[in-house]
Amino acid sequence: MQAGICIRRVMPATMEQAGWIHSESWKQAHKDFCSAAFVALHTPQRQRAYLQAEAAKGAQLYMLWDGKPVGIVSVQGNLIANLYVLPQEQNKGYGTKLLAFAIRRCEGTPTLWVLSTNEGAMRLYARHGFRPTGNTVQHGGGVHELELCLRRDSHVGVVGPTI
Repeated sequence: MQAGICIRRVMPATMEQAGWIHSESWKQAHKDFCSAAFVALHTPQRQRAYLQAEAAKGAQLYMLWDGKPVGIVSVQGNLIANLYVLPQEQNKGYGTKLLAFAIRRCEGTPTLWVLSTNEGAMRLYARHGFRPTGNTVQHGGGVHELELCLRRDSHVGVVGPTI
């Protein structure tokens, strides 16, 4: 485990940072297929309000720190959502750490949704044993979300050290 990395619950004092991470990451993930005007709507303030609404519905929101905030994830029951790592911090293992952390907090079989166009996230989830359930949600422009669930029999290497 690298020194200085920790995952903490998002509190009111850190909700603004969580909104910023969500905004920056969401914009990067959606810029290739959403209009520039629609992407621009996803400001840190708007995403903070979204995360606050998710927390009000019972989601537990967490932030990964490595000297500074770099990623977030939420867990509600068996649903993992809002797993975002700042674009400049991706491919450093932070997504894997957040995913492992979230899996340990799930009640029942971990499930999540991912955009069909998010190839990096699809690779991450597949590498850690998540498989499509067959459930999808269609969006405009040929984009859809896929529901994935963790297949315990194919799950390898995610548990690792706790943070």
